[in-house]
Amino acid sequence: MPHEPLILVPGLMCDHAVWEPLLPALATGRHCTVVDHGHANSLVTMAQQLLDAAPARFALAGHSMGARVALEVVRLAPQRVSRVALLDTGYLPRAAGAAGEEEAAKRYALLKVAQEQGVRAMAQVWVQGMVHPARLGDVELVERILAMFTRKSPEVFAAQITALLTRPDASDLLRSLQVPTLLGCGAQDSWSPPAQHQAMLQLLPPAAEGVINVVEEAGHMAPMERPEAVAAGMLRWLQAGVFV
Repeated sequence: MPHEPLILVPGLMCDHAVWEPLLPALATGRHCTVVDHGHANSLVTMAQQLLDAAPARFALAGHSMGARVALEVVRLAPQRVSRVALLDTGYLPRAAGAAGEEEAAKRYALLKVAQEQGVRAMAQVWVQGMVHPARLGDVELVERILAMFTRKSPEVFAAQITALLTRPDASDLLRSLQVPTLLGCGAQDSWSPPAQHQAMLQLLPPAAEGVINVVEEAGHMAPMERPEAVAAGMLRWLQAGVFV
């Protein structure tokens, strides 16, 4: 019985480099595709682009903003998704009032750095809170992250910020999931902490067979920081509900 294809969805300003460290494990006997969001400025548009190019049925995994895109794919075409993995992410819309304005201000401040000083300069600021503090001295890891961001333009950054600031509430969607669902994050993910994933787990119905994989000594970029541990959790998820 052939393995179902797996579509991998990168997050904000990310690309194939997020998923590459996992591919030796995930792509054994399985066709894996990493999508690109282009200049799309809404999660729904990103999701529709993915569906337009996807096979009839597939497994789906998203990281960070990519997991929010994955949820929109399920919202648009639940019958086409056989299982879903949501890594280092969230599910709530932008907060109302001062908290939401603060989020927007922080995102636009980073955009200003990208526009005025270049994307790499912005990424050097951004990365400080996105990996485990002990990994900031890992020159090779940090350089891969900076190079990944630098492959994107300030225009792409602006479009993706718009997509995130207009993100929908995915609470009801999580409650409706009927396929094996993995929630994963770095134990030291300060942007999308384990408590947020526990809250998501509580929303899942029994049919989702929800499991959580908290990766020790990893931050928000867990797939690049601790690929073996992330891949191990994903391989267990890919076998959930499969009978041979």
